[in-house]
Amino acid sequence: MKRKTIYLILCSLGAIIPYTKLLPWLAHNGLNWRLFLGQMVANDISSFFALDVVMSAAIVIIFSRLEGRQTRIGNRWLVPVALITVGVSLGLPLFLYLRERAIEDSAGKP
Repeated sequence: MKRKTIYLILCSLGAIIPYTKLLPWLAHNGLNWRLFLGQMVANDISSFFALDVVMSAAIVIIFSRLEGRQTRIGNRWLVPVALITVGVSLGLPLFLYLRERAIEDSAGKP
C-alpha cells in the first residue's frame, strides 16, 4: 500500500474516532464552551492530555511551516484548519499526505 493511501486512511480515522466522543457530548451539552473547558482540565490527568495535544498541535504547525517551505507543499493552510476543527489526529496525517504528494510531484511520479 502506498504511503499516500495510508495517510488518507489515517486522516479518516483521525477525524472519525475523536468525533465519536465529541458529537454525543455536543448533542447533550450544546456549545457550552465553559463546561467544555472545565471538563477538559477537570483534573491533573485530563490537563496532562489536553496540554499534550496543544503542544503536539504547536509542533505540527511549526514542522509543517518549515518542511512545507522546503518541500514546496501546496495547500499547507489545510493543516491548521484540520488542527482547529479536529486536532492532531487529522492535522498530522494530512500534512504527511500533502508532503508525500509534493515529493511524488517533484519526482515526476503520477
